[in-house]
Amino acid sequence: MLALSRKQGESIIIGGNIELTILEVKGEQVKIGISAPKSVPVYRKEIYLQIQEENRQAAANIDIESLKKLF
Repeated sequence: MLALSRKQGESIIIGGNIELTILEVKGEQVKIGISAPKSVPVYRKEIYLQIQEENRQAAANIDIESLKKLF
């Protein structure tokens, strides 16, 4: 993990097309602005993990015999 220090109003560029900007710092909370192409999904980590778990559960419930009938 790369750890960088930034002040309010300063930015970090990732991959040439994603910009993270520190918008505000209040106590222990930091507000971050993210500029990224629409093709790049941006999620809070807890939401991303929830999506992954739901996808795993859906994949585990696939009826192989029903899929075979489609082909």
